Amino acid sequence: MSKPARILAPEIQMHAEALGIAPSRQRMMGRHVLVVGAGQRACDGDDAPVGNGRAISILAAREGAKVVCADINADSVRETVDTIVAEGGEATALTVDVAVPEQVARMVTEAQRIMGKLDGLVLNVGISHGMPLDKVSPEAWDREFAINLRSHMLACQEALRIMEPGSAIVLMSSLASQRPNGGNPAYECSKAAQLALARSVALNGQARGIRCNALAPGLIDTPLGRVASARRPNRAVAVPFGRQGTGWEVAYAALFLISNESSYINAQTILADGGLGNGIARQVAP
Repeated sequence: MSKPARILAPEIQMHAEALGIAPSRQRMMGRHVLVVGAGQRACDGDDAPVGNGRAISILAAREGAKVVCADINADSVRETVDTIVAEGGEATALTVDVAVPEQVARMVTEAQRIMGKLDGLVLNVGISHGMPLDKVSPEAWDREFAINLRSHMLACQEALRIMEPGSAIVLMSSLASQRPNGGNPAYECSKAAQLALARSVALNGQARGIRCNALAPGLIDTPLGRVASARRPNRAVAVPFGRQGTGWEVAYAALFLISNESSYINAQTILADGGLGNGIARQVAP
């Protein structure tokens, strides 16, 4: 049996899309998308990576959609909107704390009011305390579930009432939903529950043709990913292709699921992990 081919250099797999420099193909013209978690945490260094939510927002606008960007960090979400506007796109910022139920419903209805309609929703917001099972407190557990799961349920509940027929929803889960080796059970359980929620939302939306899918990124070089790597230095030892993914690669997967290109894909979980979850690991060159 032949051995798997070895990746000699990660650069050979870094396409323009992975770097966020591919030209627009106008794939989202006429669409109206709310991205929740469109800001990102600060990251030191000149090589600070783009976060998933910011990349999704910029890419959706770049491809022709009107976008409402929501986040708890007013300055960060404004930076996302400023980037979109500088590129010639159309975007509006909302500041929201999704841990407060009343703010979640108001966010969805406000996004519809701003754009005139709502036919795309990406729920990217999430937190992690990074606590192992023997140390996680009830308060930390409840807060992670309030932000990572309850807010998603509430947003979908309101969105299903007002979204256009034929709309699409994406819940941002994680490879952590598939395995416990991160030692972070509150996060892992909340991300696994998102997969079931996506199926429930898909079932409830089918009468009006509203789809819902979950997207589960693997090891991605984002500001949050760097925090996780600092906590666990061996986190990305054997990543596929010899590199972590980029926020742009997650954004393209989300764009596909939110676009009409995926019109017959529903109630699914798509892993954007380079194959890591299915046992594909880096083959180190001799």
